Amino acid sequence: MSAAMALRSVLLACTCLLGGSTSAEPLRVDLELVLAVDVSYSMELDEQRLQRQGYVAAFLQPALVEAIESGPFGRIAVTYVEWGGSAVQVTPWTMIDGRGTAAQYSELLSRQPIRRIAFTSISNTLAFTRRLFDFSPFEGSRRVIDISGDGPNNSGVPAPVARNSTVARGITIDGLPIMLKTHVASDSASIPDLDAYYRECVIGGEGAFLVKVTDSSAFASAILRKLVTEISGLEISRLSPATVRPAQFGEGYNCFIGEEMQERMIGK
Repeated sequence: MSAAMALRSVLLACTCLLGGSTSAEPLRVDLELVLAVDVSYSMELDEQRLQRQGYVAAFLQPALVEAIESGPFGRIAVTYVEWGGSAVQVTPWTMIDGRGTAAQYSELLSRQPIRRIAFTSISNTLAFTRRLFDFSPFEGSRRVIDISGDGPNNSGVPAPVARNSTVARGITIDGLPIMLKTHVASDSASIPDLDAYYRECVIGGEGAFLVKVTDSSAFASAILRKLVTEISGLEISRLSPATVRPAQFGEGYNCFIGEEMQERMIGK
């Protein structure tokens, strides 16, 4: 058996335990959603805990369950990935079709250990996560990668290269730029306009948008708002313009800023 076949068998078995399907035909869902969560060393441990708790809490919220149940199939498939310079699939593809399965997923996620991974490679993460769709036992009407992060790409190929390859496969990339640093200059992995970086260099595809987090107290509400938007397919214009930005690819932004910062650090 090839490595790819073995991995698919493991994923199918795990998904069955969590409410998925092992039928020959993939189970139709409204959305296949990858939650790609930054756990690089630039993320403080308290920020990581806030981020994890935000996702754990979101799957217990009636608004999220209502968004799932309101779709044509009334179910989605989700997987949770943590990333830095490399990426790790923390939970297998899991079907969620109501309050019960959402609560089970929340509990599963809450039991996972907090990890940290060196470097920040948005490009490696996009390459890793888009391959997860090949092993999904589900077939989504939409496929979305929801990527959070607190700094620009500084490892692997430039982020726009991976973005373009991902969007070319019909996958939408949404962003959650985390902008909680109070002294950006002292943190070599952060930039003051991270939302602009995500808008110009990371997100893409049909309906792509970003929600920025600038206050730790708003972490959970931002995550919930973003998930409900992705699951329900809400028009971005219905959301607060102060926190949501649609994808607009302009010219003149330096998408190599992370690599340049890393090069300067190495040269010191």
